[in-house]
Amino acid sequence: MKNSETDTFSFFDIPIAHFPDKSTRHLLEDPYHVKGLLEIADENLLKQIDWNQLKQVSRSSIADNLREQESDLIYTVPLRGGAEDSELSIYILIEHQSTVDPTMSRRILSYMTRVWEAQDRKWDEDDVPMEQRRLQPVVPILLYTGDRRWTVSLDLKDRMDAPEISDRFTPKFDTLFLSVKHEEIEHLTKTDHPFGWLMTVLQKEHASKADLETALIEALSHINQLPDDKREQWRRAISYISLLILHRRPAEEHDALNTLVQDQITDKSRKKEASEMSQSMAEQSFQQGEERGERRGERRGEKRGEMRAKREATLRVLQLRFTNVPDPLVRKINAMRSLARLNALHEQAVLVPTLEDIDWENL
Repeated sequence: MKNSETDTFSFFDIPIAHFPDKSTRHLLEDPYHVKGLLEIADENLLKQIDWNQLKQVSRSSIADNLREQESDLIYTVPLRGGAEDSELSIYILIEHQSTVDPTMSRRILSYMTRVWEAQDRKWDEDDVPMEQRRLQPVVPILLYTGDRRWTVSLDLKDRMDAPEISDRFTPKFDTLFLSVKHEEIEHLTKTDHPFGWLMTVLQKEHASKADLETALIEALSHINQLPDDKREQWRRAISYISLLILHRRPAEEHDALNTLVQDQITDKSRKKEASEMSQSMAEQSFQQGEERGERRGERRGEKRGEMRAKREATLRVLQLRFTNVPDPLVRKINAMRSLARLNALHEQAVLVPTLEDIDWENL
């Protein structure tokens, strides 16, 4: 298997509900696919930056409360025609939620501020003179992959109940916004970039099997045109599709959909690689499922052991205090399946003057 598969599997053990943002983040860790996103979100901005020099910012340089946004990405890139050290930061916020967040404009502003704070810390570490410090512009991109239509304004002033005269005191910034599930296919694919075609597949993740198959065939007809010098980008695209099938489609569809994907690939070496990739992912998913099941079993076993020990301890206390514990009472205690009730009963066993004083109703 290729080295890139290690990178693919590095985010593999994730809750299924997190697949859209985590997998899209993995895709966008390649500058080539960032270019594809920018072609859709703002092609004019793309013309103003040297995307070949796009560099991902290490999360270790960002404040802890921003590093918690595990699905988000931050890049720096030089501006064309600017000063030698003229750069801007691109903050890609990948959002997948069942509900639309009305606080998004404020969240974006706070993320932008933390990027600037990271620049300040770097200047402090490098002893850069104050007069030479110039903040980099931050371009926020909100990539929304949720099913619900986004209805919330990204203008901060719309979150304020204030007269128009206060507008000049309100921070103003633009946010590039792409709602994947509600975007026209023609817009996603206007530059024929593989990233846009992958988003058309994501649009159909919950559609009928026939509709997803149609989207896959169309997307793969373009993705498979990537030349050999873009083999890594092709591999990321195929792994994205394979993971979408594995995570978002019923198990009974997996074989047929993976076969369809492989049938669209004419190059023998690529076909073999795609087959090995999907098979390895399925095997790893099965193994991780078994491991999670074992861990759940171990936890259940530990809980059963704790309840058994509490029953035995309670009966021991009752026998020490009252000598003869009636068999019906022993059976009743052994039938208890709540650790909280057993703990409460144990406390009563220590304190009650007689067996008849045990308050069963309040256990």
